[in-house]
Amino acid sequence: MKLSLKSLIATVALLFCSASFAAAQLGRDYTLLNPAQPTNTKKIEVLEFFFYECSHCYDLHEKLAPWEKTMPADVELTFVPTIFRDSTEPLARAYYALDSMGKIKQLDDAIYKAIHKEQANLYDLDTIGAFVASHGVDKVQFSSAYNSFTVNSKIARAKQLIRSYNIQGTPTLVVDGKYAITGLIPADTIRVLNEVIAIARKDHKH
Repeated sequence: MKLSLKSLIATVALLFCSASFAAAQLGRDYTLLNPAQPTNTKKIEVLEFFFYECSHCYDLHEKLAPWEKTMPADVELTFVPTIFRDSTEPLARAYYALDSMGKIKQLDDAIYKAIHKEQANLYDLDTIGAFVASHGVDKVQFSSAYNSFTVNSKIARAKQLIRSYNIQGTPTLVVDGKYAITGLIPADTIRVLNEVIAIARKDHKH
């Protein structure tokens, strides 16, 4: 009886592992955008539509950040802060302001952790400005960038992308303007991302 039970457990475990590492399936793991959207690079474009206050985005960030450091040379990863309502715009502005200053990699983790680990309220220029200043960013320069023409243009572009890609929730990854990945746990998201990139790479060769 013990051997039979062990065999059953081993079989179930094997089936579970096989399912976990099964090839990504259209309709289950990713969907096709209709219509497909133009990309801005000759590389395989990956867009992440994210929102700092989204707990699922925070969970994915912990997997995606190290993935970015080792991603294939023919892939270009771009982050798009998602603005579903006016109250979410300040953090999107903060992202683009820090990006324009070359400080986003320095502060990205800190912003996520402040919101999700320390329950910080970063909801306007004053609170965000004080926060970035406490992390070594010049507050005056940040404020200037926050309200700059460049950031205004990027905010307008982000809103346009959200509409064009019909983004309904975060995080959503879009590969090559064609393939959307959303609703998976972080480990599966990265696995499917790698597989869909391989599909897109074949598209590029045709």
